[in-house]
Amino acid sequence: MADDGRMDERATIWPALPLQEWQDTYATLHMWTQIVGKIRLVQSPMVNHWWQVPLYVTARGLTTSPIPYGDGSFEIDFDFIDHQLLICTDSGATRRIALKPCAVAAFYQELMSTLEALGIRIKIYTTPVEVPDPIPFEADYQHAAYDAEYVHRCWRILVQSDKVFKEFRGRFLGKCSPVHFFWGSFDLAVSRFSGRRAPARPDADAMTREGYSHEVISCGFWPGSGAIQAPAFYAYAAPAPPGLDKAVIRPSQAFYSPEMFEFILLYDDVRQAADPQATLMEFLQSTYEAGANLAQWNRQELERD
Repeated sequence: MADDGRMDERATIWPALPLQEWQDTYATLHMWTQIVGKIRLVQSPMVNHWWQVPLYVTARGLTTSPIPYGDGSFEIDFDFIDHQLLICTDSGATRRIALKPCAVAAFYQELMSTLEALGIRIKIYTTPVEVPDPIPFEADYQHAAYDAEYVHRCWRILVQSDKVFKEFRGRFLGKCSPVHFFWGSFDLAVSRFSGRRAPARPDADAMTREGYSHEVISCGFWPGSGAIQAPAFYAYAAPAPPGLDKAVIRPSQAFYSPEMFEFILLYDDVRQAADPQATLMEFLQSTYEAGANLAQWNRQELERD
Protein backbone atom coordinates (compact mmCIF):
# COMPACT_ATOMS: atom_id res chain seq x y z
CA MET A 1 0.00 0.00 0.00
CA ALA A 2 2.84 2.38 0.86
CA ASP A 3 4.46 1.67 -2.49
CA ASP A 4 1.16 2.38 -4.24
CA GLY A 5 0.93 5.65 -2.36
CA ARG A 6 4.39 6.70 -3.47
CA MET A 7 3.54 5.75 -7.05
CA ASP A 8 0.37 7.85 -6.93
CA GLU A 9 2.34 10.82 -5.57
CA ARG A 10 4.99 10.37 -8.27
CA ALA A 11 2.29 10.37 -10.97
CA THR A 12 0.94 13.64 -9.57
CA ILE A 13 4.19 15.59 -9.49
CA TRP A 14 5.78 13.91 -12.55
CA PRO A 15 2.66 13.16 -14.63
CA ALA A 16 2.54 11.50 -18.05
CA LEU A 17 2.33 13.96 -20.95
CA PRO A 18 2.06 12.00 -24.22
CA LEU A 19 2.34 14.54 -27.02
CA GLN A 20 -0.30 12.94 -29.22
CA GLU A 21 -2.91 13.16 -26.45
CA TRP A 22 -2.83 16.95 -26.12
CA GLN A 23 -1.22 18.24 -29.31
CA ASP A 24 -4.17 20.48 -30.23
CA THR A 25 -4.29 22.00 -26.74
CA TYR A 26 -0.52 22.46 -26.81
CA ALA A 27 -0.76 24.38 -30.10
CA THR A 28 -3.49 26.66 -28.75
CA LEU A 29 -1.73 27.29 -25.45
CA HIS A 30 1.47 28.05 -27.35
CA MET A 31 -0.32 30.86 -29.20
CA TRP A 32 -1.89 32.21 -26.01
CA THR A 33 1.50 32.39 -24.29
CA GLN A 34 2.92 34.15 -27.35
CA ILE A 35 0.22 36.84 -27.15
CA VAL A 36 0.95 37.46 -23.47
CA GLY A 37 4.71 37.28 -24.05
CA LYS A 38 4.58 39.80 -26.87
CA ILE A 39 2.76 42.21 -24.58
CA ARG A 40 5.65 41.96 -22.14
CA LEU A 41 8.13 42.30 -25.00
CA VAL A 42 6.86 45.62 -26.34
CA GLN A 43 6.67 47.22 -22.88
CA SER A 44 9.94 46.03 -21.35
CA PRO A 45 13.39 47.65 -21.65
CA MET A 46 15.97 45.60 -23.51
CA VAL A 47 18.06 43.13 -21.50
CA ASN A 48 21.01 41.11 -22.77
CA HIS A 49 20.09 37.91 -24.65
CA TRP A 50 16.41 38.98 -24.69
CA TRP A 51 15.96 38.13 -21.03
CA GLN A 52 13.21 40.74 -20.78
CA VAL A 53 10.78 38.64 -22.84
CA PRO A 54 10.26 35.23 -21.12
CA LEU A 55 7.63 34.20 -18.61
CA TYR A 56 8.32 32.61 -15.21
CA VAL A 57 6.94 29.56 -13.42
CA THR A 58 4.74 30.29 -10.40
CA ALA A 59 2.96 28.20 -7.76
CA ARG A 60 -0.14 28.36 -9.95
CA GLY A 61 1.07 28.71 -13.55
CA LEU A 62 3.13 31.27 -15.45
CA THR A 63 3.64 35.00 -14.99
CA THR A 64 5.00 37.95 -16.90
CA SER A 65 6.23 39.53 -13.65
CA PRO A 66 5.50 43.30 -13.40
CA ILE A 67 5.36 45.06 -16.78
CA PRO A 68 5.98 48.83 -16.85
CA TYR A 69 3.25 51.02 -18.32
CA GLY A 70 3.29 54.80 -17.98
CA ASP A 71 3.75 55.71 -14.32
CA GLY A 72 2.63 52.29 -13.12
CA SER A 73 2.82 48.63 -13.90
CA PHE A 74 0.65 45.59 -14.52
CA GLU A 75 1.09 41.83 -14.54
CA ILE A 76 -0.51 38.97 -16.47
CA ASP A 77 -0.68 35.52 -14.90
CA PHE A 78 -1.78 32.16 -16.26
CA ASP A 79 -3.47 30.21 -13.45
CA PHE A 80 -3.42 26.53 -14.39
CA ILE A 81 -5.17 25.43 -11.20
CA ASP A 82 -8.38 27.47 -11.52
CA HIS A 83 -7.72 27.92 -15.26
CA GLN A 84 -7.95 31.66 -15.48
CA LEU A 85 -5.87 34.46 -16.93
CA LEU A 86 -5.42 37.25 -14.37
CA ILE A 87 -4.54 40.82 -15.24
CA CYS A 88 -3.53 42.87 -12.18
CA THR A 89 -2.45 46.52 -11.99
CA ASP A 90 -0.52 48.32 -9.28
CA SER A 91 -3.62 50.45 -8.70
CA GLY A 92 -5.42 47.39 -7.34
CA ALA A 93 -7.55 46.56 -10.37
CA THR A 94 -7.93 42.89 -11.30
CA ARG A 95 -9.61 41.27 -14.28
CA ARG A 96 -10.07 37.57 -15.06
CA ILE A 97 -10.48 35.71 -18.32
CA ALA A 98 -11.56 32.06 -18.22
CA LEU A 99 -9.17 29.59 -19.83
CA LYS A 100 -11.40 27.22 -21.79
CA PRO A 101 -11.80 25.95 -25.37
CA CYS A 102 -11.59 29.16 -27.35
CA ALA A 103 -10.12 30.25 -30.69
CA VAL A 104 -6.85 32.17 -30.56
CA ALA A 105 -8.58 35.07 -32.32
CA ALA A 106 -11.23 35.28 -29.59
CA PHE A 107 -8.64 35.02 -26.80
CA TYR A 108 -6.58 37.78 -28.42
CA GLN A 109 -9.60 40.06 -28.80
CA GLU A 110 -10.80 39.52 -25.22
CA LEU A 111 -7.36 40.09 -23.72
CA MET A 112 -6.70 43.27 -25.67
CA SER A 113 -10.19 44.59 -24.90
CA THR A 114 -9.71 43.84 -21.19
CA LEU A 115 -6.39 45.68 -21.17
CA GLU A 116 -7.96 48.67 -22.91
CA ALA A 117 -10.76 48.74 -20.34
CA LEU A 118 -8.02 49.04 -17.70
CA GLY A 119 -6.54 51.99 -19.58
CA ILE A 120 -3.69 49.92 -21.02
CA ARG A 121 -3.39 50.44 -24.77
CA ILE A 122 -0.75 48.25 -26.39
CA LYS A 123 -0.07 47.15 -29.95
CA ILE A 124 1.88 43.98 -30.64
CA TYR A 125 3.22 42.23 -33.72
CA THR A 126 0.43 39.71 -34.16
CA THR A 127 2.19 37.10 -36.28
CA PRO A 128 3.45 34.16 -34.17
CA VAL A 129 7.17 33.35 -34.17
CA GLU A 130 9.14 30.10 -34.26
CA VAL A 131 6.25 28.05 -35.67
CA PRO A 132 5.64 26.75 -39.21
CA ASP A 133 2.89 28.41 -41.27
CA PRO A 134 2.07 31.11 -38.69
CA ILE A 135 -1.45 32.54 -38.59
CA PRO A 136 -1.87 36.09 -37.24
CA PHE A 137 -3.60 35.97 -33.86
CA GLU A 138 -6.60 38.00 -34.97
CA ALA A 139 -7.26 35.55 -37.83
CA ASP A 140 -6.53 32.27 -36.02
CA TYR A 141 -9.73 30.26 -35.66
CA GLN A 142 -7.87 26.99 -36.30
CA HIS A 143 -6.39 26.62 -32.82
CA ALA A 144 -9.18 26.48 -30.25
CA ALA A 145 -8.60 23.42 -28.03
CA TYR A 146 -8.08 23.56 -24.27
CA ASP A 147 -7.89 20.36 -22.23
CA ALA A 148 -7.48 21.59 -18.65
CA GLU A 149 -6.13 18.26 -17.40
CA TYR A 150 -3.21 18.19 -19.83
CA VAL A 151 -2.44 21.87 -19.32
CA HIS A 152 -2.28 21.18 -15.59
CA ARG A 153 0.06 18.23 -16.21
CA CYS A 154 2.39 20.33 -18.34
CA TRP A 155 2.52 22.98 -15.61
CA ARG A 156 3.28 20.34 -12.94
CA ILE A 157 6.29 19.24 -14.99
CA LEU A 158 7.41 22.86 -15.33
CA VAL A 159 7.19 23.26 -11.53
CA GLN A 160 9.37 20.21 -10.88
CA SER A 161 11.84 21.13 -13.62
CA ASP A 162 12.03 24.71 -12.36
CA LYS A 163 13.14 23.47 -8.93
CA VAL A 164 15.90 21.26 -10.33
CA PHE A 165 17.05 23.92 -12.79
CA LYS A 166 17.31 26.48 -9.97
CA GLU A 167 19.42 24.13 -7.88
CA PHE A 168 21.64 23.52 -10.91
CA ARG A 169 21.88 27.28 -11.53
CA GLY A 170 22.96 27.84 -7.93
CA ARG A 171 26.12 25.78 -8.47
CA PHE A 172 27.44 28.34 -10.97
CA LEU A 173 29.27 31.55 -10.04
CA GLY A 174 29.58 33.00 -13.52
CA LYS A 175 27.04 34.81 -15.63
CA CYS A 176 23.85 32.75 -15.78
CA SER A 177 20.31 33.38 -16.98
CA PRO A 178 17.28 33.14 -14.73
CA VAL A 179 15.23 29.98 -15.10
CA HIS A 180 12.67 31.27 -17.55
CA PHE A 181 10.00 30.14 -20.01
CA PHE A 182 10.51 31.15 -23.64
CA TRP A 183 7.09 31.45 -25.25
CA GLY A 184 8.52 31.47 -28.78
CA SER A 185 9.81 27.91 -28.53
CA PHE A 186 7.58 26.94 -25.57
CA ASP A 187 10.44 25.73 -23.39
CA LEU A 188 11.72 26.26 -19.87
CA ALA A 189 15.45 26.99 -19.94
CA VAL A 190 18.51 28.09 -18.00
CA SER A 191 21.81 29.11 -19.61
CA ARG A 192 25.39 29.37 -18.31
CA PHE A 193 28.04 31.56 -19.93
CA SER A 194 31.82 31.27 -20.07
CA GLY A 195 32.29 35.04 -20.06
CA ARG A 196 33.88 35.01 -23.52
CA ARG A 197 32.37 36.45 -26.67
CA ALA A 198 31.28 33.94 -29.30
CA PRO A 199 32.22 34.21 -32.97
CA ALA A 200 30.03 36.77 -34.73
CA ARG A 201 27.01 35.60 -36.74
CA PRO A 202 26.66 38.40 -39.29
CA ASP A 203 24.11 36.51 -41.41
CA ALA A 204 21.85 35.59 -38.49
CA ASP A 205 18.69 37.48 -37.56
CA ALA A 206 18.82 40.05 -34.76
CA MET A 207 17.29 37.67 -32.21
CA THR A 208 19.92 35.00 -32.84
CA ARG A 209 22.84 37.45 -32.93
CA GLU A 210 21.93 38.84 -29.52
CA GLY A 211 20.99 35.48 -28.01
CA TYR A 212 24.27 33.84 -28.98
CA SER A 213 26.66 36.77 -28.72
CA HIS A 214 28.60 34.96 -25.96
CA GLU A 215 29.64 31.36 -25.39
CA VAL A 216 26.79 29.52 -23.74
CA ILE A 217 25.74 26.09 -22.50
CA SER A 218 21.98 25.86 -22.17
CA CYS A 219 19.54 23.23 -20.96
CA GLY A 220 15.80 23.02 -20.71
CA PHE A 221 12.50 21.18 -21.07
CA TRP A 222 9.85 21.27 -23.79
CA PRO A 223 6.81 19.10 -24.62
CA GLY A 224 8.31 17.89 -27.89
CA SER A 225 8.18 18.84 -31.56
CA GLY A 226 9.99 18.21 -34.82
CA ALA A 227 12.47 15.36 -34.60
CA ILE A 228 11.53 14.61 -30.97
CA GLN A 229 7.85 13.71 -30.80
CA ALA A 230 7.74 13.36 -27.01
CA PRO A 231 8.38 15.60 -24.02
CA ALA A 232 12.09 15.85 -23.35
CA PHE A 233 14.93 17.61 -21.61
CA TYR A 234 17.70 19.03 -23.79
CA ALA A 235 21.19 20.49 -23.49
CA TYR A 236 23.52 22.13 -26.01
CA ALA A 237 26.58 24.35 -26.31
CA ALA A 238 26.86 27.30 -28.66
CA PRO A 239 29.21 27.38 -30.37
CA ALA A 240 29.52 23.60 -30.07
CA PRO A 241 33.15 22.57 -29.48
CA PRO A 242 34.57 19.82 -31.75
CA GLY A 243 33.77 16.36 -30.45
CA LEU A 244 30.75 17.36 -28.37
CA ASP A 245 28.47 15.00 -30.29
CA LYS A 246 30.71 12.08 -29.26
CA ALA A 247 30.91 12.97 -25.56
CA VAL A 248 29.87 10.39 -22.99
CA ILE A 249 27.01 11.75 -20.88
CA ARG A 250 24.71 10.43 -18.19
CA PRO A 251 22.27 8.83 -17.52
CA SER A 252 22.61 5.98 -19.98
CA GLN A 253 19.25 6.75 -21.63
CA ALA A 254 20.44 10.20 -22.78
CA PHE A 255 21.63 10.60 -26.36
CA TYR A 256 22.83 13.13 -28.92
CA SER A 257 20.29 14.09 -31.60
CA PRO A 258 22.02 14.91 -34.91
CA GLU A 259 18.77 16.48 -36.15
CA MET A 260 18.46 18.82 -33.16
CA PHE A 261 22.23 19.26 -32.53
CA GLU A 262 21.42 18.73 -28.85
CA PHE A 263 21.68 16.14 -26.13
CA ILE A 264 18.25 14.69 -25.33
CA LEU A 265 16.85 12.90 -22.30
CA LEU A 266 13.24 11.86 -22.77
CA TYR A 267 10.93 13.03 -20.01
CA ASP A 268 9.49 9.53 -19.56
CA ASP A 269 12.98 8.27 -18.65
CA VAL A 270 13.11 10.88 -15.91
CA ARG A 271 9.64 10.40 -14.45
CA GLN A 272 10.04 6.60 -14.39
CA ALA A 273 13.46 6.74 -12.69
CA ALA A 274 13.85 5.73 -9.06
CA ASP A 275 14.87 9.34 -8.28
CA PRO A 276 13.64 11.72 -11.02
CA GLN A 277 15.32 14.81 -9.55
CA ALA A 278 18.71 13.10 -9.28
CA THR A 279 18.36 11.64 -12.78
CA LEU A 280 17.61 15.05 -14.26
CA MET A 281 20.45 16.69 -12.32
CA GLU A 282 22.84 14.02 -13.60
CA PHE A 283 21.86 14.90 -17.16
CA LEU A 284 22.29 18.64 -16.58
CA GLN A 285 25.65 18.26 -14.87
CA SER A 286 27.18 15.72 -17.27
CA THR A 287 26.18 17.63 -20.41
CA TYR A 288 27.51 20.87 -18.93
CA GLU A 289 30.81 19.21 -18.02
CA ALA A 290 31.12 17.74 -21.51
CA GLY A 291 30.66 21.13 -23.17
CA ALA A 292 32.69 23.14 -20.66
CA ASN A 293 35.65 20.76 -20.75
CA LEU A 294 35.80 20.55 -24.53
CA ALA A 295 35.43 24.32 -24.88
CA GLN A 296 38.08 24.87 -22.18
CA TRP A 297 35.96 26.98 -19.88
CA ASN A 298 37.68 28.20 -16.70
CA ARG A 299 35.62 25.92 -14.49
CA GLN A 300 37.62 26.64 -11.34
CA GLU A 301 36.58 30.30 -11.49
CA LEU A 302 33.01 29.67 -12.66
CA GLU A 303 31.77 26.96 -10.29
CA ARG A 304 31.16 26.55 -6.58
CA ASP A 305 33.24 23.96 -4.76
